[in-house]
Amino acid sequence: MTGVDTFDALWTALLDVGRHPGTGGYRRFAWNDADMTLREWFRGEAGRRGMAVEEDRNGNLWAWWLPPGWSGDPRDAFVTGSHLDSVPDGGAFDGPLGVVSAFAAVDLVRARGIVPTRPAGIAAFSDEEGARFGVACIGSQLSTGALAPERALRLRDADGITLAEALHARGRDPRHLGPDPDLTRRVGVYVELHVEQGRALDLIDRPVAVASSIWPHGRWLFTYTGEANHAGATRLIDRRDPMLTFASTVHTAREAAALHEAVATFGKVRVLPNGTNAIASEVAAWLDARAADEPTLSALVDRITAEARRQAEIDGIDLDVETESVTPIVEFPADTRDRLCTALAHLGDIPVQPTAAGHDAGILSEKLPTAMLFVRNPTGISHSPREFAEIADCHRGAQALADVMEEWIG
Repeated sequence: MTGVDTFDALWTALLDVGRHPGTGGYRRFAWNDADMTLREWFRGEAGRRGMAVEEDRNGNLWAWWLPPGWSGDPRDAFVTGSHLDSVPDGGAFDGPLGVVSAFAAVDLVRARGIVPTRPAGIAAFSDEEGARFGVACIGSQLSTGALAPERALRLRDADGITLAEALHARGRDPRHLGPDPDLTRRVGVYVELHVEQGRALDLIDRPVAVASSIWPHGRWLFTYTGEANHAGATRLIDRRDPMLTFASTVHTAREAAALHEAVATFGKVRVLPNGTNAIASEVAAWLDARAADEPTLSALVDRITAEARRQAEIDGIDLDVETESVTPIVEFPADTRDRLCTALAHLGDIPVQPTAAGHDAGILSEKLPTAMLFVRNPTGISHSPREFAEIADCHRGAQALADVMEEWIG
């Protein structure tokens, strides 16, 4: 089969894994049953291609295509891939498209008769979305040293299970987590293909683009503490309702984002005691904020926080704001980006555009050259069951990735 044929077979094999029958969205969370099934799928597809497979100390999967007669471990390899996990009720394309396209690209390059002169690898990074333990890109952050293993192991999911406990339950030794000392020696460049999260390509009618940068972004935990009381018997004037203050902050975040030409979202909320007939005692809410540059991001979050504190004082609510993570702007190296554009020059002018979505490629950029390819999303919708890409565009993306791979290893 050609790379296009194998893309279709690979894609079909994944469609039902972790898909919720009610919502149609995916619940592929780190170390759950769906994740384990996907890991076995990865191993199987690599094995069918004669690629050696390993799982590193942080749960990231690697498959290696080595040149004939190669001796020892991979060095200075061209690596592509993405992740296999999802956000709650996420779409089919975010993450898996990059991994499926990577296997299809290997098949396409082989079908062209190319014999590699340097190693090529496919990576599937662990827990990119952070849906279970609340921190994104755990696998790549651990490998680069951006996330301390001590902090990672203490992270808990909604059921109170720590990452350490989840790893142990799946037969992994939590004591192994930590920076990968071989990362920069083995990987010469990492190129991640991803479905576009937005519809810029649809507006200009182009199927594929190259990334210029990733906006700086972060997550902040706002905890509002009031007083639980009876929803019917408590006078309005006697209430200390944290939900009221939180609602004001949501409105402020929208206004502040528009003012700064940025984005700010409260998408995850935990309420105690969470009773219909009870005034809340506590609201914990996570702010996701992103902007075109770091000063704008800082100004945006400062404004939201200041307004939240002002309203909390008026409402008699205690407010704590904790910075959970901040990722600075990522400017993909111009020489690496230009090399992608050169490899794809036969397709015409390739759009080069920024993205506001975080990726493992952004985390890895601290340690090694990285780049990204985007495949058109005509709806612009992502992190939703309605996320979509035309299969014809997916084929074009896989072929573009094969062109880039061939240029690097041929």
